[in-house]
Amino acid sequence: METINSNAAYRRKGPAFYLKIYLKIVAQDIKSKMSYRTDFFISTIGMITTNIAGFIAFLIMFGKFPSINGWEYYEILFLYGFSLISITPTQCLLDNNWSLRRYVYDGDFVKYCFRPINLWFYYVSEVFDVKGLGQLAFGTGTLVYAWIKLALPVSLILILKTVVALVTASLFMMALQNAAAASCFWIQNSFWLLDISLKMKDYAKYPVTIFNDVFKFIFTFIIPVAFMAYYPSLAILRPDNVPVLTYLSPFLGILAFYGSYKLWMKGAGKYDGSGS
Repeated sequence: METINSNAAYRRKGPAFYLKIYLKIVAQDIKSKMSYRTDFFISTIGMITTNIAGFIAFLIMFGKFPSINGWEYYEILFLYGFSLISITPTQCLLDNNWSLRRYVYDGDFVKYCFRPINLWFYYVSEVFDVKGLGQLAFGTGTLVYAWIKLALPVSLILILKTVVALVTASLFMMALQNAAAASCFWIQNSFWLLDISLKMKDYAKYPVTIFNDVFKFIFTFIIPVAFMAYYPSLAILRPDNVPVLTYLSPFLGILAFYGSYKLWMKGAGKYDGSGS
């Protein structure tokens, strides 16, 4: 459909403009959520409880083994915390993708099309999931604890490597969810794809080497689960044995995210506003 977004106007607006708009939209969303404080706190407690339950399950599963396929317990714990942090941007920033199918199916998505602003940005910025910050705190605590137990050095270079690795891993998770959500522009019953993309994050917590060759290939080249923690974190955990895919991770992450964004925008461009 032909919309204002098809014009070049929004492309001329710089990062400062979008940051200003984003902060205003997020502020309104948070105010709206805080007006129902009981619901907010209950859902936040639910998120924390879910993470604690997952952590306990992890301890039960791996706590009795000093190593698994060459990976020490605290290395796997590091990956666990790393994956929780890397998933947080998807949780906080792209939560509105879960409603995309409903908006498209009901025909309500058309309201996003008539704005002099990037359509994808406008849609995803409408919702900020504050509960994801609890996951961020839990993941950070786990990562720091594992860092101390592994006696990893604390240096500016290593901290920068960690930040780059986390951003890289986040790009892959965001790309996977973006692409899964965009499928609703072509597939009516597409929710299962989005649900699978969420479940895939559970496999990101483990080193890909513990899986057989078939799953190693799938999680590396088809569904990039191994890039959501394993490959990026090798630059920190095992700097003397870094594979080529670790070095390529930042570039592949940018490419994956950009590809998912273009897919989302292509689907939105085909939307005719008629719903179902």
